Amino acid sequence: MQKRDRLPPETFDIPVQKIRRGYYSAVYFWREKQILEKMPYLNKALMQVFQKNDAVLCGTDEAIAVLKLCSGFYKSPEQAYRLFDEYKELERLVRQSHIARDYKKLQRAFEEKIKFEIELDELWQNKFADLEVLSLYDGERIEPWETVMTISGHPQHFAHLESIYLGILARRTLVASNVAGVVEAAQGKPILFFADRFDHYENQTGDGYAAMLGGAKGVATDTMGEWWGNKGAGTMPHALIACFKGDTASATLAFAKEYPDVPCVSLVDFHNDCVSDAIETADVFRAEGLNLWGVRLDTSETMVDVSLTRNRQLGAARPTGVNPILVNNVRSVLDRNGHQDVKIVVSGGFNKEKIALFEKEQVPVDAYGCGSSLLKGNQDFTADIVLVDGKPCAKTGRCYRPNQKLERV
Repeated sequence: MQKRDRLPPETFDIPVQKIRRGYYSAVYFWREKQILEKMPYLNKALMQVFQKNDAVLCGTDEAIAVLKLCSGFYKSPEQAYRLFDEYKELERLVRQSHIARDYKKLQRAFEEKIKFEIELDELWQNKFADLEVLSLYDGERIEPWETVMTISGHPQHFAHLESIYLGILARRTLVASNVAGVVEAAQGKPILFFADRFDHYENQTGDGYAAMLGGAKGVATDTMGEWWGNKGAGTMPHALIACFKGDTASATLAFAKEYPDVPCVSLVDFHNDCVSDAIETADVFRAEGLNLWGVRLDTSETMVDVSLTRNRQLGAARPTGVNPILVNNVRSVLDRNGHQDVKIVVSGGFNKEKIALFEKEQVPVDAYGCGSSLLKGNQDFTADIVLVDGKPCAKTGRCYRPNQKLERV
């Protein structure tokens, strides 16, 4: 893998003040930090991060950004805690003022919020320079139990960050690995990452970056492409066809005329008759002198397209959803009518196993749209202190596992 430059901290929308205060940390990590600070603890520890699967690693740049910005301690903890509580109240006031459209109040609240952020920054003693962080890169293939990152230094300076960096690595690696799996199954055909509606919107930006590292060729929203300089891409929703009273061809024409520079892909399963809607739309586009890039089949897993019943093709193969017979029917009717250049995109329930089946049977698909399957499973990471002052000190069953591939940050 060709290593990329690490993404700089400003790439990420990191809630610095909240992370420093332990707002997103498991309470026991925050209490560990407080105990060690008050001692004070003078030994140095090495924290080792790993997980237990073959995977495509992702999230290291983001985790490192958190370490860079949030490792350290408050020079006056009680003062910082009081300021942070007021800072949180100001955040609520900002939201309330915005919703109420009280812009004078909103401006005052913003100014106060910035003032508090500056004060909190001045109370924070950043200690990242005293840490030694070694890490693999985003996009690297990793093996079970392989050490992906180590953090060395006084543990009270980074103990509160364990929830944060492990969660980042788990989520990003899950998406990158799942996408890599379907990309491999698709054997070079484009994978479109359409997972926007299956999780909280705040996950989209990082998920889109992870999908790109996994090999996806397109994402659904602009924010999914933000970290790697891309924009959202897509076809058209069923809702647009409904607004045209079920007229798929007219809805597709409206799309093509409004967005002439976007490859036009018609969604042809609105009436559960992909064959009829595909050929009708393709013929209309030809008559209008327009280019129809492709058609997308998104038949529900609970329905059988009418072309299968019309052609009496209900045999041993499962007839529901987007299946090989249906795709072949659409390809055949397009080809017979001179639309060989119109491509076929499929979506709806596609995962690694279903794509592999389609490729094995050489189903004439040009691109796959995948969604919820790419957010399922787990890639849980674990962090353990394994060395204290350079000597082994780990819970039973864990040990220091040096990795020559790690590079100093």
